[in-house]
Amino acid sequence: MTDKVKKVASKGKGFAGEFREFIMRGNVMDMAVGVIIGGAFQKIISSLVDDIIMPVISIVTGGIDFNNKFVVLDGGSYATLEAAKEAGAATLAYGTFITVVINFILMALVIFCLIKFMNSVSNKFAKEEAEAPATTKICPKCKSEINIEATKCPCCTSDL
Repeated sequence: MTDKVKKVASKGKGFAGEFREFIMRGNVMDMAVGVIIGGAFQKIISSLVDDIIMPVISIVTGGIDFNNKFVVLDGGSYATLEAAKEAGAATLAYGTFITVVINFILMALVIFCLIKFMNSVSNKFAKEEAEAPATTKICPKCKSEINIEATKCPCCTSDL
């Protein structure tokens, strides 16, 4: 082998090897899974907002459809936001913005509740583990782990 080949072999597998190592790290894979699940979860929240919550808000507010709340900047008059967009008019679609803000707040609320639930379950299991009695202790002389009932260390033979 030449010196150049030895240097490349000793460093690993070069750029491709470093990239593969980066991709296969646990936190990168966790983030990828989180993004994929988040995308699917976002569709659920969007459906909740669009199909359940916004119709209820529309009834409470007297039939207001937030998606059709807009201001035409060129002074024209259009019946719906879609008609204004088809005509090429510049619009401020503040109703759509309100819907997106409600969507965000609901998403944050659901994620908060999910994390709160997961933390409570995790804390419950942590308490159960903490309550389990210790079965080993550390030898004060050699610092090896020994049975809690031992009276003599099997590693250094000191009396306990």
